Amino acid sequence: MDAAKSKFIKVRCAKCKNEQVIFGNAAQVVKCLVCAKELAYPTGGKSRISGRVLEILE
Repeated sequence: MDAAKSKFIKVRCAKCKNEQVIFGNAAQVVKCLVCAKELAYPTGGKSRISGRVLEILE
């Protein structure tokens, strides 16, 4: 059985437009490094992203 691949995602903050790379399967809430707005929420698998996804990095 092949395990699902985890990816890094480049996200733009809706509040301050900061671009940040986050882990797609985050285990805790990920906040923007500039304004502290929440960018991703854990769901037990893939994170729920609240910012704009710019790019999925391999």
